[in-house]
Amino acid sequence: MSFEPIRPALWLACRSCGNEVPEDSLGIRCPSCRGLLDAVHRRPDLPGPLLRNLFQTRCDIQSGEEPSGVWRYRELILPTCPEEAILSFPEGNTPLARREALTDWVGVERLGCKVEGMNPTGSFKDRGMTVAVTQARRVGATALACASTGNTSASMAAYAALAGFPALVLIPAGQVAMGKLAQTLAYGARVLSVRSDFDTCLTLLDEAVDQLGVYMVNSLNPYRIEGQKSVVFELLQQLGWHPPDWIVLPAGNLGNLTAVAKGLLEALGAGMIDRLPRIAAVQAEGAAPFAAGFHEGFTRRHHVKADTIATAIRIGNPASWDRAVDAIHATEGLVLTVSDEQILEAKAQVDRTGIGCEPASAAAIAGARALATAGVIEPGHEVVALLTGHLLKDPGIILDRYDANDLPAGWYPIREVDPTLDAVGAAWEP
Repeated sequence: MSFEPIRPALWLACRSCGNEVPEDSLGIRCPSCRGLLDAVHRRPDLPGPLLRNLFQTRCDIQSGEEPSGVWRYRELILPTCPEEAILSFPEGNTPLARREALTDWVGVERLGCKVEGMNPTGSFKDRGMTVAVTQARRVGATALACASTGNTSASMAAYAALAGFPALVLIPAGQVAMGKLAQTLAYGARVLSVRSDFDTCLTLLDEAVDQLGVYMVNSLNPYRIEGQKSVVFELLQQLGWHPPDWIVLPAGNLGNLTAVAKGLLEALGAGMIDRLPRIAAVQAEGAAPFAAGFHEGFTRRHHVKADTIATAIRIGNPASWDRAVDAIHATEGLVLTVSDEQILEAKAQVDRTGIGCEPASAAAIAGARALATAGVIEPGHEVVALLTGHLLKDPGIILDRYDANDLPAGWYPIREVDPTLDAVGAAWEP
């Protein structure tokens, strides 16, 4: 009589050749074919309803604890990691905000904004970084590295500082918003400004990882994806485990799209939800290789020279292309583009509700409105938009428009007045 060996709780599998690698591997690519590795989980021992109850008990803050909105779901994130090994700020626990004015502007009846800018360094990247850096310590890494348009570098630098790792960042020269660069420098990372674009930075780093002796924490790293998918578990929990009809998110390097779909599929497989939402991935018109692929049925991979005011998604050769294609197919999703003008208009709407977001985040709202206008998203559908980054990530977008006197509708100009009550009263126009 033969028996199937008992699977470990977690292992890595190459999506290209099927090779399996132990979860404690220091590399993030398949040693056989250099394909991307995905984290694969053994199905949890607990049934879906008991998992939901367990996660709910961890929402309660207890004395001496700092609950994380990522590690709350550790059985589905990194089940082999003991609690004492976790490196956390904490992160997650971001609000699912609802604003009537924004819902009306988008043209739906139910809209929730997952405000990921409330993470410790101001973006959704912290969800993935807590897991990637925790794993870096477990596998004996000695230094961290990333290529970045800004948010990844800020997040990595912060978690590297927390863990005591030296950190190397490659950024495209002149293409990173000052708010993000300031964070990266303040947290102590070593920054190299490369005279090229993000795609070149990522390729350069990927080729040099072994030579430099660093552990890459870009979204090529499977543990980044594991952490980022926690946003799905959290928003589902906030909705009482009743999935929305749509999840709309900005799409650049496509790691977040991959993570969201992975989280949804695992939630469905674990019995925590009974159906999948559709995913809408939104790209800026000037940086839309994945949208071009979608409209051709993904028959070939596209590269473009990216150009958009939404710096966080200014990526012309997305690294997670194949993973993202699977994500769109699995969720019956779609990919669309919006113009920079639509992004700025949506950003103004989000900002004026008191939520605020960086331009890339506003692409999700612009995309939701475009889909609602076209009738793809129906009025009765429930929509969740992922606002991936904080307003102050890119303050130059706002301040530059003030300097140019090019204000969107509803914005008020800055007026200089004399230091008198009469002058203040004359200028005040409620």
